[in-house]
Amino acid sequence: MMSLHTILFYLMAALILGGGIMAVISRKIFRAAVYLLFSLIGIAGLYFWMEYEFLAAVQIIVYVGGIVVLIIFSIFLTQTSSLDMPKPNLNRRLFAGLAMLSGLLLTITLILQHSFIPSLDPVQEVNVSSIGLKLLSVHEGGYALPFEVVSVLLLAAMIGCIAIAIKSPAQK
Repeated sequence: MMSLHTILFYLMAALILGGGIMAVISRKIFRAAVYLLFSLIGIAGLYFWMEYEFLAAVQIIVYVGGIVVLIIFSIFLTQTSSLDMPKPNLNRRLFAGLAMLSGLLLTITLILQHSFIPSLDPVQEVNVSSIGLKLLSVHEGGYALPFEVVSVLLLAAMIGCIAIAIKSPAQK
C-alpha cells in the first residue's frame, strides 16, 4: 500500500508533467499559458513538500508571479487569446523531437555517471536570514551573480512581453 507521501508525490508529478505536456501541445495560446502556470505551481508544491520553503517562494514569485503573468498580460494586450496558434511544419517538429531526445539522453547520461553518495558533512541550519546574506554576498560562496541573472531574466521577459504587445502596422 502506498503512503500519503508517495501519493502526494505522484499527484504533483502528474500536475507538473500534465501541465507541461498540455502547454506544449495546446493550440490556444492562453490555454498554453494557463497549463504552464499549473506546471510551475506543481514545481513549487514539490519544493514545499521537500521543505524548501524559500525555493518554493522564489518559484512562485519569479516564475508564477512574474513570467507567467507577463505572458498572460501580453496575450491580452495583443487580443489574440482566442486565436489558434499555427501548426508547426514538419522541419520544426523534427528539430524539436531531436532536441528533446538529445536533452533526454544527456540527462540519463549524467544521472548514470553520478554515484549519489551521501555527504558526510554535518547538516547546516538554514534560515531566510542566512540565505539573504549569501544571496547578496559578492565574496566567495556568495550568490550575487545568480541573483542578477534572475533580474536580467525578468527584464528580458518584460521586454519580450512589450515586443509581443506592440502591434505592427500590418496587424492594425
